[in-house]
Amino acid sequence: MERRIKEAVRYLGYGKETADERTRGMISEAFLQLEETADPKSICRIFDIGQNSEEGIEIGNLTIISHSLARNLQGCDKAVLFGATLGAETDHLIRRASLTDMSRAVVLQACAAAYLEEYCDARQRVIAEEMEREGRFLRPRFSPGYGDFDIHYQEPIMRMLDCAKQIGLAMTDGYMMTPSKSVTAVIGAGPDRTKCTPAGCAGCENTDCPYRG
Repeated sequence: MERRIKEAVRYLGYGKETADERTRGMISEAFLQLEETADPKSICRIFDIGQNSEEGIEIGNLTIISHSLARNLQGCDKAVLFGATLGAETDHLIRRASLTDMSRAVVLQACAAAYLEEYCDARQRVIAEEMEREGRFLRPRFSPGYGDFDIHYQEPIMRMLDCAKQIGLAMTDGYMMTPSKSVTAVIGAGPDRTKCTPAGCAGCENTDCPYRG
């Protein structure tokens, strides 16, 4: 629980400052509510990486133009496309809170983000164990919208994963996911073991990493 609270505090923008007791109490209550209402689901599929160059990265039949992602996938021969969501009830919980108590809604938003990240980390550990049996090791998650990995790639990734049917995750015309507490990502897999954190470059302080976007 303490790690969860620290992550939620980070999402709330406190930085290295300590949240007051009232805020920490709201965070603890929010996580209890999320435990009762969230319905986390995930889907992943593994594709060959056909090319990784300045002209683009080929993942299955999808070509992605992104120097950040290309750098992250250096040395990988497989790509795991990954999608996860906390479900519609989490959105409803936050929406109801926003009608009566905006500060509580903000805390719920932060806690849901931390809860989703924790769930994704757990699912990635399972995938990593399966891939290691084949002699491959995972890179951190890399999501559309980070670096120069355009948010528009969200649509083909979700289509390749069949997210709507498999986990109830869809996308609006503005490339926003619904339910909102959801994520898609590319996870590289290759023979080189790294010390990268599963959550990815956005949550890592190692600015000298050769795989950083």
